[in-house]
Amino acid sequence: MSNNGPGEKTSKASQARPDVRFLGLLRAVALIAVVAGAVGSVGLMLRAGQRTPRLLLVLFVIWLLSPFVALAWANLVSKRWSLLTRAALYCVTLVVALGSLAIYGELVVLRRPGSANAFLWVIVPPGSWLLMAIVVPIAALISRRLSHRGASA
Repeated sequence: MSNNGPGEKTSKASQARPDVRFLGLLRAVALIAVVAGAVGSVGLMLRAGQRTPRLLLVLFVIWLLSPFVALAWANLVSKRWSLLTRAALYCVTLVVALGSLAIYGELVVLRRPGSANAFLWVIVPPGSWLLMAIVVPIAALISRRLSHRGASA
């Protein structure tokens, strides 16, 4: 804590740059979203697969949770990544979590009438992986190029 004047105290956190504070908030929201997305997706899958054989249900749960586990792990190890890369990761986390819940909850209809119920549960995880594999590395590449350009100027 520092004393700026009579009766005026500020913490180091309040003196932080606005972009860093926003990124901290975005990270917290992303971590909550990844947990909520994983729990909600499994709950919706268990409700939809009530008559599914247990072994198949366990395999579906693993398949369904794989992007959420990867996003949670990336959120934990991303502390040294550039601001742009972390922001991209947190945004992808929000899109995957909210998008999965919307698709599994059938708020967004992707399935053609008459197609198998398992279609959504099979296609969303690789779509999530693809989104993560495209957005985060591109953000890292752009960040690296911007930092090199700034260092040479």
